Amino acid sequence: MLHHKSYLKRGRGGKAFKVVKEHYLRDDIWCSIECCTMCSHTEPILSSSPAFTNLVLKPHYIVPDTNILINQIDILAHPALKDIIILFYVFSNEHHRETFIERAKDESPNDRNDRAIRSAVKWYATHVKQITDKGKFLEVVLLSDDVENRQKARQDGILAYSVKEYVEGMNDTPELIDMLGNVSISDNKDKKFVYDSHLSPLQITNGIKNQTLHQGTLNISMHNYLEGSIQSIIDGVETQIMILGRTNLNRAIQGDVVVVQLLSKSEWLRTPTAVIVEEDEEKILVEELQNAGELKEQSKEIDNESFEAPRPTGKVVGIIKRNWRSYCGFINKQSVKGSNTSTLSENVSVYPMDRRIPKIIIRTRQAQNLMGQRILVAIDSWPKDSTFPLGHFVRALGIAGDKSTETEVLLLEHDVPHQSFSQQVLNCLPPEGESWVVRDEHLQGRVDLRNLNVCSIDPPGCTDIDDALHVRSLPNGNYEVGVHIADVTFFVKPNTPLDDEASSRGTTVYLVQKRIDMLPELLGTKKVDRLAFSCIWELNPDAEIVNVSFTKSVISSKESFTYEAAQLRIDDQRLDDDVTKGLRILNELAKKLRVRRMERGALTLASPEVKFQLDHDSQDPVDVEMKELRETNALVEEFMLLANISVAEKIHQKFTATSLLRRHRPPVTSLLEVLVKAISHLGLTLHYETSKALADSLDEAVLPEDAYFNKLLRILTTRCMTQAEYFCSGTTSEQDFRHYGLASEIYTHFTSPIRRYSDIIVHRMLAASVDHNAIYGRELIDKEKILQLCEVLNYRHRMAQMAARSSVELHTNIFFKGKTEQNEGYVIRILKNGFVVLIPRYGIEGIVYSSSDKAKKVSTDLNLAPLIVYNSHNNCLESVIDGKVISIKLFDKVVVQISVNEDLIGGGEGGMRQKLKMELVQPFLPGLSVSNNNSGSLNKANEDDNASIEDKNYNRKKDKREDINGGKKKKIKI
Repeated sequence: MLHHKSYLKRGRGGKAFKVVKEHYLRDDIWCSIECCTMCSHTEPILSSSPAFTNLVLKPHYIVPDTNILINQIDILAHPALKDIIILFYVFSNEHHRETFIERAKDESPNDRNDRAIRSAVKWYATHVKQITDKGKFLEVVLLSDDVENRQKARQDGILAYSVKEYVEGMNDTPELIDMLGNVSISDNKDKKFVYDSHLSPLQITNGIKNQTLHQGTLNISMHNYLEGSIQSIIDGVETQIMILGRTNLNRAIQGDVVVVQLLSKSEWLRTPTAVIVEEDEEKILVEELQNAGELKEQSKEIDNESFEAPRPTGKVVGIIKRNWRSYCGFINKQSVKGSNTSTLSENVSVYPMDRRIPKIIIRTRQAQNLMGQRILVAIDSWPKDSTFPLGHFVRALGIAGDKSTETEVLLLEHDVPHQSFSQQVLNCLPPEGESWVVRDEHLQGRVDLRNLNVCSIDPPGCTDIDDALHVRSLPNGNYEVGVHIADVTFFVKPNTPLDDEASSRGTTVYLVQKRIDMLPELLGTKKVDRLAFSCIWELNPDAEIVNVSFTKSVISSKESFTYEAAQLRIDDQRLDDDVTKGLRILNELAKKLRVRRMERGALTLASPEVKFQLDHDSQDPVDVEMKELRETNALVEEFMLLANISVAEKIHQKFTATSLLRRHRPPVTSLLEVLVKAISHLGLTLHYETSKALADSLDEAVLPEDAYFNKLLRILTTRCMTQAEYFCSGTTSEQDFRHYGLASEIYTHFTSPIRRYSDIIVHRMLAASVDHNAIYGRELIDKEKILQLCEVLNYRHRMAQMAARSSVELHTNIFFKGKTEQNEGYVIRILKNGFVVLIPRYGIEGIVYSSSDKAKKVSTDLNLAPLIVYNSHNNCLESVIDGKVISIKLFDKVVVQISVNEDLIGGGEGGMRQKLKMELVQPFLPGLSVSNNNSGSLNKANEDDNASIEDKNYNRKKDKREDINGGKKKKIKI
């Protein structure tokens, strides 16, 4: 049946023309019920024996309306609910002659949609009665939370229930009650606290257009869930806008795309905010935030010249895109009011594991059973008169503190796909599996390089080996150097289940005790023939490129080295075989490449990376140490960088508008300015007009008496950097292609296709670039698709990094559980009520709180002024003991005691994931430092310790200042 619809439309010139739309309605759309003989099924979806409940006593199928799909998706996804008819997907009601309906005059789109759903349910109810034998026992039920929709359905003779009514009739699955989405919980609302209404879409659009409003993605501080920020353009400069306090955040959470209005300059933030330890500290912080822009006239705070200029501060006035997801958390024990045996439904609060997310209020009958467990909850709504968002219980994850539970939590929290590969995906691999070998038919179109001395160099225990190297001398005195990358695209074909899975995962995720692969294991690590994509240069003795070529190849690895084994081969002068000589040549060439790269302005940054030694059986950490880097690490790195740059140049010649490239934008200057001010009292300076200027400044910023200082400065400089990102070449000008950190005008990722999907796309682009007869799909020339892919890959990469850090944190806590150690550390951040300390020995960091209950008690008992106060002039914390000022500043050395904090919100193991607790040892402050002496006076030993610490911190500053310009402070060039 052909359905026509015509109407008149006025064109741009004002002339009217007739538009005719044709809609073909069919009679042969099947119902998808297994036992139906009237429909011509290909693959029936619905069982012939659906379930029944205490509410609906006959076997029945379920048809949810649109709002149920949106608001109660967790209910529908529960295994107890089966045989659900999703209209349009299971049954195309809009294309069936008997279920399609026209929109009536004056009927709203929503009412028309509800009527179409009722029409489809009525057709199904009639259709199932006609099924031989089974029909008289089958029913069809409409699920709708719309009262009017249910009333109209019942008038038409349709069985219709709300979701709550339906799940209450499922006595075998009482947990479904807790999974009901909460749009409102009347008894939770705090009428004394009401958020401002958000602006209308029209007001937001006009405000952004007029540049009176600023749009950005909200990033909440890890130290303070009431401190957020966005990046936006102010006066033509990219600037960080701070958002402080619950009122100004205005129901926005981490990751939301928000619209911000700047506050008046008198309300801008001048000093650091405090870190929130417990919720009861929030009130104190809010009071401080209200006065954040005002200078305090106290002798203890010298504010006539603030350390920091006022920072732009604003408030959220609209939310463009919510970033709500499911959150892992635990029930707050204090919020549970029922008895241990109670099964009554009650409102409880859930603390998310992600400290940046506010508490979530849920209603549950399982509060007592869920105590001490990690649970998954989802946010449903956040009314303006509710202090916290409202949500519902999804499922329990396991006992808190159990390593497997905590590992699943960190994977879920960082949205890491970690399910096993489906059979559909595995079917895309060669049926021989690990027994697959290169055969003669695979050599077509490839260069045979199996005669070369190819070897790989990787970390110990690495099984996803995807790169190898070779070098040989040429008759003209130059060298042929090859980087050979596993030809993963031979196995991963476009638009296959394997390709779809890899693009969804984006990257392999490395945890301390295991790896979450992007791809199933394709290639073994044995010394066998392997298919490769080779980048081969001719380099002169100065490591300058004479020419470069790219080819599909087959190689045979002669050796699989670890970094340490390769270094030993290079250093052992007794060895003189061809492979060892090749390693030495590669090492010398790599050093020259590195020197040239540094001369261009490449940065040598740093991060405190640690390595765990795990128990063979329990996989618990038994030792922690810093990762050691050798020359062979740099050897591999230099040639991988060179390959990535060469490939980027090649693919951009072919795919000018759609190359998948990687860039690193210049750092945000406001963050570097803070670091420059922090080191100025040491007589040091940082120039950052260019990456070369910054690299040279970092090289010069050394303290002879402190070998670790330069690495520490590089770690903090790294944190001032923006993150590198994938982008599509056609979406930005070529001057913005530059990779700031590598000082390269163009860059991409080519060398790790087993663990990065970006490299798979680049391999496909390179294959099309070197073979003019190559056939490739539109996915390589569709700018929008490449742009969308880049967004996914950037997100997956960030999440993988954060998951890896959380895994390190988890295993660090396990390592220190039951231990108490004292270690020397460095102050790397000053807060109003504490400071952050980095421990070089373990590469870990934690917060020392200056507002501890013990410290407050000592101050109160002895009738003293506050134990330690923030000095905004010098950006430090100060304490006056017996007339002597003891200060704690950035880069100061301190001694802290490390233990695992088991006194947690929610109660012990059922609270937050256990975290490291750091307490000050030196310099000694009564009531704050760890000491057996709680009196108000310092004992002689502590006085000596304080003197020693103070002298060390003072002398290195004094010596450095006297070394520069005859003791005069050198001006800082910005």
